[in-house]
Amino acid sequence: MEYRGFRDLKVYQLSYQLALEIFEITKGFPKEEMYSLTDQIRRSSRSVPSNIAEAWRKTKIS
Repeated sequence: MEYRGFRDLKVYQLSYQLALEIFEITKGFPKEEMYSLTDQIRRSSRSVPSNIAEAWRKTKIS
């Protein structure tokens, strides 16, 4: 299989889907947690697919 971009990677697809699921789950968290725990969980879940995309771009540049 030829990969045209990071979006073709199974690990990226799974991490992106998980980040979306985490976002939906955290919508049900208490409002007092919205700006502390919820924000931290959402940011950390988004960092995984972002880091995969960044690493892909760096390997294509080098």
